[in-house]
Amino acid sequence: MIVEPKIRGFICTTAHPEGCAAHVASQIALVKGRGPIASGPKKVLVVGSSTGYGLSSRIAAAFGCGAATIGVFFEKPAEEKRTGTAGWYNSAAFEKEATAAGLYARSFNGDAFSNEMKREVIEAIKADLGQVDCVIYSLASPRRVHPDSGEVLKSVLKPIGQTYTNKNLNTTTKVVDSVTIEPANDDEIAQTTAVMGGEDWEMWIKALHEAGVLSPGVTTVAYSYIGPEVTWPIYKNGTIGRAKEDLERAQRALDEALAPLGGKAWVSVNKALVTQASSAIPVVPLYISLLYKIMKAKGSHEDTIEQMDRLFRDRLCNGQPQPDEAGRIRLDDWEMTPEVQSEIDELWAKVDTENLLSLADVEGYETSFLRLFGFGLAGVDYAAETDPNVRVPSLG
Repeated sequence: MIVEPKIRGFICTTAHPEGCAAHVASQIALVKGRGPIASGPKKVLVVGSSTGYGLSSRIAAAFGCGAATIGVFFEKPAEEKRTGTAGWYNSAAFEKEATAAGLYARSFNGDAFSNEMKREVIEAIKADLGQVDCVIYSLASPRRVHPDSGEVLKSVLKPIGQTYTNKNLNTTTKVVDSVTIEPANDDEIAQTTAVMGGEDWEMWIKALHEAGVLSPGVTTVAYSYIGPEVTWPIYKNGTIGRAKEDLERAQRALDEALAPLGGKAWVSVNKALVTQASSAIPVVPLYISLLYKIMKAKGSHEDTIEQMDRLFRDRLCNGQPQPDEAGRIRLDDWEMTPEVQSEIDELWAKVDTENLLSLADVEGYETSFLRLFGFGLAGVDYAAETDPNVRVPSLG
């Protein structure tokens, strides 16, 4: 079939196999071009490894540190006239590149929240690697079936305590309008925390620890975001922010649990970027479009792979994590400089539909969004027929 992007709201319902492979290859090339990462982990588990920060983490670990990697994700292969998901094609491309480079790579597709998946992964670690020395937790899901109670929990993107109204970019129509979001109730707050907070991260580490597959000195990292004040009502002080507070609670608990192994848990606060998760958050696409314009002009813009390469190369592996006062690694440091944020404030006050294209990098936002699904990559013939039926080698 000839695969074209079909966008519905904040998602693209198609993905291009060769385009996704080219996107993976470009990330690998960036990491390899920066040279080997000294003292990096050698056996890495990435929970949520198929897109965004999780995929880039797996690439940085494998092609920067030379690590064997196990990836866990929930993606769909092609069926009938539907393409597979981008994460499926990304994972297939990653495994092929890793195997060609002589690197161990094995993937698991299914519900990462389930006890069954944890058991399967543990058995694979025992059989193939013995232990892992790094666990990356990068799950972003709208729902979770609790593995113990069976309850279906759903996350919401809402403020807490009061109604929130602010500017918003309709990425389809290129109109700057306003969005009003009613506050979450207590049950919505609790469910969002259960889905997006730290409980499942703790469950993974507990299961791995009890099975004896965490090596001495193991490091585990989960990802978070704080952002500027303009997004705080919907993010930092909203339901997602409450979940991220629970993630930091889990980090402190895991630090204690891993102390007998000489291990360490980190929360890494990353930069605002176009990902499948961030594109769904009201207000954030407009902020990202302004941010891209400013940071590209300053030469400080990074995508997920530059961020994850910097995490491993400059924070985790060289003994200089540079934690903030709350003990978090801050990879959003370039985004949150006073100079960048003062320019954001000025542009936010001015931006409207008429001046949007001159003040914001809307084209950059769109390009980044399409690349997530394998579109707009150099060297790919998008007019040519392509076979959507691609195998992830380790999945048979």
